[in-house]
Amino acid sequence: MADAHDKTEEPTAKKLEQARNKGQIARSRELSTTLVLIGSAVAFLLFGGYIAEALFEVMRRTFTLSRDETYDYTHMFQAWGFAFDAISIPVLTYLIIATIAGIYGSIALGGYNFTWESAKPKWNKMSPLAGFKRMFGVNGLVELLKAIAKFFVVLGAAYLAMVFFQDEALHLDMELYPRNIFHALDLIGWAFLIMCCALIPIALIDVPYQSYKHNKELKMTKQEVKDERKNAEGDPQVKGRIRRLQYQAAAKRMMQEVPKADVVVTNPTHFSVALKYEEDGSRAPVLVAKGADELAMHIRKIANAHEVPIVESPLLARAIFHTTEPEHEIPEALFMAVAQVLAYVYQLKAFRQGKGKRPVPLRKDLPIPPDMRY
Repeated sequence: MADAHDKTEEPTAKKLEQARNKGQIARSRELSTTLVLIGSAVAFLLFGGYIAEALFEVMRRTFTLSRDETYDYTHMFQAWGFAFDAISIPVLTYLIIATIAGIYGSIALGGYNFTWESAKPKWNKMSPLAGFKRMFGVNGLVELLKAIAKFFVVLGAAYLAMVFFQDEALHLDMELYPRNIFHALDLIGWAFLIMCCALIPIALIDVPYQSYKHNKELKMTKQEVKDERKNAEGDPQVKGRIRRLQYQAAAKRMMQEVPKADVVVTNPTHFSVALKYEEDGSRAPVLVAKGADELAMHIRKIANAHEVPIVESPLLARAIFHTTEPEHEIPEALFMAVAQVLAYVYQLKAFRQGKGKRPVPLRKDLPIPPDMRY
């Protein structure tokens, strides 16, 4: 097993995806808890008064009975229905806001992820020894420090809230009933919100720490990165052999086309390109074979054996070699230069058959555009 010090490489996209599929993603319980508490505090401030009014009305209705209601056996069921109607809407609204805050807090870091891997029992986590390691390890120490920090932060926020609302709280007994009850609930709601907001710094520290911890746990060794790349792209030796076989097959096909060429243009030794032109003019001249160094010499050898004309034109040979692939037409910018070469070859062929004059030697400065000079 690789030492943790050897894991110096950032996790690859594949490693992150595999970890996500196993349920291993960065999560912050502090962020989730903070958002749930703040959402609950805000919901309490918004709907706490409605809930209090509903409870007050329910208590007034259920504790105030007329003589007829005392002897009515169905009154209890009517009271239940009244209580449900009065409380259900504000309480459900409060619960919905708290639930949305809880769901968002759970997926705010790491995003939504559903997998059955996390639900599978892991026997190594049931080991007492592993449990002690988690309790007294670095993570256990961090959790302990967070718990202590939360205690003092919330305690300080509660003290500040108590000092801030002290005068109002002490004068509640001077207010009329039930106004003092609703005022007290309002003070409790704001104090609750202040204490919940005090947890925001803890969450802001915990979020980057959990991201760093998750990334550190997934770090890889150099060998693991190499093995993954090899598995993804294939063994380099096998790929190299496949490329060599493909090159040899392509070269073999090209050599079979050289005898059909109309002319071979050379560098004269480093590059060779074989061109074929259909006299009906249906296509532009086509490159049937090309090669450099040894392959170039082999093309010349085959051309000599099959009496294919060989023309030396270094600039044209390099231009065609670098811009055209086998079985493709030459670029339009080289039409003029290639046309002069073909005209010279056809005139030379006619001369050798006794059907014309000796052609003028081919110009060395063929019209090749500057952007195609290699």
